[in-house]
Amino acid sequence: MDRLRALAELGDDVTECRACPRLVAWREQVAVEKRAAYRDQDYWGRPVPGFGDPGARILIVGLAPAAHGANRTGRVFTGDRSGDFLFAALYRAGLANQPGSDRVDDGLELTDVFITAPVKCAPPANKPTGEERSACRPFFVREVGALADVKVIVVLGQIGYVAAAAEFGLSPRPKFGHGVEAALSDGRTLLCSFHVSQQNTFTGRLTEQMFDAVLDRARVLAGA
Repeated sequence: MDRLRALAELGDDVTECRACPRLVAWREQVAVEKRAAYRDQDYWGRPVPGFGDPGARILIVGLAPAAHGANRTGRVFTGDRSGDFLFAALYRAGLANQPGSDRVDDGLELTDVFITAPVKCAPPANKPTGEERSACRPFFVREVGALADVKVIVVLGQIGYVAAAAEFGLSPRPKFGHGVEAALSDGRTLLCSFHVSQQNTFTGRLTEQMFDAVLDRARVLAGA
């Protein structure tokens, strides 16, 4: 099966999933109650598959869809402040054709980058349980398997790091920290970054310069 078909079929399976009652209830509740600023919009309210270039050499791994971001728009990091920060950085690095993304039909295209999350549904308080992470793992496994050209995995935050390290067989696992690199046995590299959440970007814990440096390093490691 070619990667385009594999990713398309995976996307269909992801969006139809109802395996975790707590997550299903939360994502659908948010989609009905909405945020006041988006009260006239139809929320996606379903699991969110990954997005990007099927031939990507750089894989970016987050945590889960945001309740009023991807859970609203249906595309990872689309329609929230975290996405604003991420896509602006990808644009500066020459990996995106535009510096922002607020809806799925806005023309955004990524080059050499694929973005995903190990948890596909928006979790309450952004905290999926261990059982929920385990239930989503087969989707992440299939995604990684379809992205055969990936050479660098950029992990955003501790949970993304743990998920990616487990999936790519990193053992022992170095302590997470911004800019930490870990060589994988298959020649690929795991590269850590603080998450692009407002909690980090608004406080200065993660600056544009810091994240640009991670992306620059990812491009060097990937030969992009």
